[in-house]
Amino acid sequence: MTVRYWHQVNSPVGALLLVGDATALTNVYFQSGRHPGQLAPEWHRNAAPFADAVRELEEYFAGERRRFSVPLAPHGTPFQLSVWQALSAIPYGETLSYGELARRLGHPAGARAVGLANGANPLPIIVPCHRVIGADGSLTGFGGGLPVKRALLALEGAACVDDLFDSPGPGCIQ
Repeated sequence: MTVRYWHQVNSPVGALLLVGDATALTNVYFQSGRHPGQLAPEWHRNAAPFADAVRELEEYFAGERRRFSVPLAPHGTPFQLSVWQALSAIPYGETLSYGELARRLGHPAGARAVGLANGANPLPIIVPCHRVIGADGSLTGFGGGLPVKRALLALEGAACVDDLFDSPGPGCIQ
């Protein structure tokens, strides 16, 4: 059995609970969101396995990092894993609709399934599910809450961030 570790780090969008093993990050939980991470009794508190993830998160929030390189080991179905891989291909500061992401995955009628997989993303921020928005350019559900989603898009300089709560802005959807 693999030993799992955890470490909590503060960020500009609130506390983040990092979970993983000695080789890879498996989960990032927003502690202030709708579903804060719950510690399992068999997990061990240890900051050492997360040193690179913490450094990369700090660089991201400082505007110095656009892609993460820490080893990841998310657990999901093959479809979820394909969606999460596609999320990582959305460029920094850009947004995409659920429908467009579904089309890119070869499932043109699969926007709802893509949305469910997006919502199950165990590695938010690092696997940038915040870059997926509604077909009309509006913000839609996000585990960390819509203000956090808006803050992440603003940090990245998304072209449509000023208009996200009112109407789609220019360049909001590809």
